[in-house]
Amino acid sequence: MNSLLFGLTMVAVLFLGYGMGVVVNYLADVLPQTRRLSPALCLRCQHPYPLMRYILLRPCTTCGAERPQRARVVQVVLPLLTLALWIWPPPDRLPLYMAWGLLLYFSAVLVMDWEYRVVLYEVSGAGALLGAIVGIWLNGWQATLLGGGLGFGIMLALYYLGEIFVRWAARRRGLESDEVALGFGDVTLSGVLGLMLGWPRIGIGLLFAILLGGLVSALYLVWLLMRRRYQPFAALPYTPFLLVAAAVLMYLA
Repeated sequence: MNSLLFGLTMVAVLFLGYGMGVVVNYLADVLPQTRRLSPALCLRCQHPYPLMRYILLRPCTTCGAERPQRARVVQVVLPLLTLALWIWPPPDRLPLYMAWGLLLYFSAVLVMDWEYRVVLYEVSGAGALLGAIVGIWLNGWQATLLGGGLGFGIMLALYYLGEIFVRWAARRRGLESDEVALGFGDVTLSGVLGLMLGWPRIGIGLLFAILLGGLVSALYLVWLLMRRRYQPFAALPYTPFLLVAAAVLMYLA
């Protein structure tokens, strides 16, 4: 009986993870295009998707276009991560349902940033609400507000310092560059993560993200130099490092 209950629960968790994947794909398909919750459209012909065909990743009924590969990856990875959190739950003070909510939010932010290189203000606004709820539950309102303010403030200072450095380096080399060292979406996301982590853990999280980003960027630079494809001011998206740092700290709680 226990084995049967365990198996049924596992199947239910996998279905939950698949549903979370549908939500992440929907947000990634819709929000960067319309900035609101609107019907999902075929990316080729802009014809609305029937609900079940969208959920089951079926081709468009009008033009036959397949769903993007990203959608299939999300629909595999999210159920596995949801199941992993059920099997190896976070510490008791972070309830499982809250951990699943964070997984859903982090996944949506990561997919949209990876595909479109943008952290939408609408997404950060929703994250601020979620972050305040999680932060107050874990750390109390004072640490939550202080963490949110410092997370935003520290990254805002780094944002302006990065702009100054990029412009100075471009002028010194006689080049023009529209690259930015840090996107403003990373600043708003840091405020959201600050609410979730609270003070002083947001300081640890930002330091972890900066070190991890520096290490990966250095390895990426070496790889470009080895392939002789180096370009000045080449940059990696910074959002994944912020999310990884926050996820590790939230899981360890």
